Amino acid sequence: MTVSSPEWSTRTFGNEDRLPRVPLPTLEDSCQRFLEWCGPLLTPEELAETEAAVAEFLAPDSPAHGLQAALEEYDRSPGVRSWLDTFWPYRYLGRRDRIALNANFFFLFRESPLGQVERAAELTASAVDYKLKLDSELVPPVLLRGTPQSMVQHKYLFSATRIPGEVLDTARTQFPSPERHIVVFSKGTPFRMDVLAEDGRPHSPAQLADALRAILKDDHVTDVPAGAFTTKARAEWAASRAALLEAGNAAALETIETALFCLCLDDFTPADALEAGDRLLYADNRWYDKAVSLIVFEDGTAGINVEHCELDGTTILGFTDALLSGAREDREPADGVPGYEIVEFTLTDALREDARAAREAFKAYADATATQTVSFDFGANRAKELGMSPDAFAQMSYQLAHRRAKGLTGATYESIATRQFQNGRTEAMRVVTPEVVRFADVMTSDASAEEKREAFRAAAAKHVTRAKECQAGDAPEQHLWELQLIGKRRGDAGTPALYTSPGWLKMRDDYLSTSSAPSVNIQYFGFGSTSPQCIGIAYVLLPDRWNIYLSTPKHVSAEMYRFADELARAVRELQDLLA
Repeated sequence: MTVSSPEWSTRTFGNEDRLPRVPLPTLEDSCQRFLEWCGPLLTPEELAETEAAVAEFLAPDSPAHGLQAALEEYDRSPGVRSWLDTFWPYRYLGRRDRIALNANFFFLFRESPLGQVERAAELTASAVDYKLKLDSELVPPVLLRGTPQSMVQHKYLFSATRIPGEVLDTARTQFPSPERHIVVFSKGTPFRMDVLAEDGRPHSPAQLADALRAILKDDHVTDVPAGAFTTKARAEWAASRAALLEAGNAAALETIETALFCLCLDDFTPADALEAGDRLLYADNRWYDKAVSLIVFEDGTAGINVEHCELDGTTILGFTDALLSGAREDREPADGVPGYEIVEFTLTDALREDARAAREAFKAYADATATQTVSFDFGANRAKELGMSPDAFAQMSYQLAHRRAKGLTGATYESIATRQFQNGRTEAMRVVTPEVVRFADVMTSDASAEEKREAFRAAAAKHVTRAKECQAGDAPEQHLWELQLIGKRRGDAGTPALYTSPGWLKMRDDYLSTSSAPSVNIQYFGFGSTSPQCIGIAYVLLPDRWNIYLSTPKHVSAEMYRFADELARAVRELQDLLA
C-alpha cells in the first residue's frame, strides 16, 4: 500500500507540532564522532591524550552518564521541544563580550534606483506588511525539498530586543506585537514614529516618506548618543542600563525596546560594497540590541543589521526576500502623515562620560578589525556542471587557500541549518576531515593532475556526507557542550578531562569561521571573526556569482589579504582540474 504524503498546513506556524524532534545522540556516538572530528587536527601524542580523556568520560563511574540522564529527562519534559532549548540561550545570551561586530551580522541588499527617503519608506512599508501577514499567520511556511521548516524564529522579528544582564542577557519579545511604532535613528538621535494607525491600518510609502523627510530636517542635536551603550561588553552595559533607569530613562528605553524595529538613516554614502558592508557591521547611529535594524545610506544603498540571539541567517533571508520583492497586500492606508517625536534620554555627567567612553572604545575596536570583499564570476551552476556540490567546491577552495596562505590546516566551522526539526536552528559542522588534509597535502605537492583530482573529489564527497549528518542532527559538538553546561549550571565540582583535552580545545579554536546566505536579493553578508587568528568568511553563492566578505583582527590582516589572493588562485585551479 502507498502512504500519501501529508497535507502540510499553509499557516505560518501550522506545522510546528508535526515536525520531528532533534534527535538526542548517545554519549558513545558523540564521543566516537568527536574523536573522528578532532583527529585530523592533532599530533599522535595529542590524539592519544584526547582518546584517554574520552575513555575516562565514558567509564562506568564517570559523571558523564548523570549529565546525559539529566539531558534525556529534560528532553522528555512537558513543553520542551528540543534538548537544545536551554543550550541556545546560554550559547547566545551567555556571551559576555560586546555583540556589536562580534555577534550581530549584516546583509547588504541588492541595489535600487531609489534615493534614501524613498527606499527607507518602501522597506518600512514592506516590513510592516510582513508583520501584519505574520500576525495573521499568512506568511507561507518554508518548504525545503517538500519538507516544512520551523518558523518559530519569525516570532522574534518584531518588537524583539536583547536586554543586557550581569551574568546572562534576556530576550524581550512579544508575539503578536501590539505596538504600532518604529524607532528611526538620525545623527544618533532616536525618533519614535508610528507606522500603523490605531485601527491597525498601515501608512503608505508616500506618507512614511513625508514623515522621514521631516525627521531628517529636524535640527535636534544629540551630542552624546545613547546608542553607544549597546556597543559595550554585556555586564558593563547592564550596569549602565541600571544607571539609565535610575536617571529617569524608563520611558525612553521602553519606546526603543518595544519598537517593531529600528530604521537607521545614515548621513553617509559608502564608496563601494566593502565600505557599505563595514558600516552595516559597525557604525554609530545604531541600537545593536534590537533584533532588526534596517539601515539606509544617503544614496539609497541599504541593508540590515541583526541581533543573533533568536534569529539565524535563513530566517532573515526569507524576511529580506519578502522585503525586496516589493509585493505587499493591497490594504487601505491610514490617514495623513505619521507623527514623530524625539526619544529623549536624560544623561547625568557620569552617564555622558560613560557613553562617550563606550563610543571611543568601540571605534578603536572597529578600527582594529580588517575586512575585505572578494567576488568571482563563478557560481553554483558552474560547480554543478563540473559535477561538484557548490558548497563543497567553496569549502575546499577555502581549505586550499588557507593552507597556502598560512602553511597549515586549521579548525574550520561551518553553520548548517536544521530547521526541519522542532525549534531547529543550526548545527556546528567541522569541515576538516582526513580527506581534507590529504587534499591540501596533494594540492601543495607535485602530484599528477589525476591524483589531485581524485583527492579533491574524495574530500568534497566526505564534506557532503558530513553536512548531511549535521543536517540530520548527528553531530557531537553541541551535545558535548550542553553536557558541560549542565554540569556548570548544577555547580558540579571539577571539569571532565574531555573539556581540557587537546582535541576539544583545538577543534573549537577556529582558523576559519564560515557561513553562507544564498539569495539573489543580497550582495554581501558579513560578520566579525571569532578568535584572534580567525578569518570570518561570509559567502553568498548565487547561480552565477560568488561574493565573499572576509574579516579578521587587523594585527593579522596580512594573512587575510594573502588568503584572499590564494583564494582567487585556488578557484581558478580547482575549476581547471575538474574541467
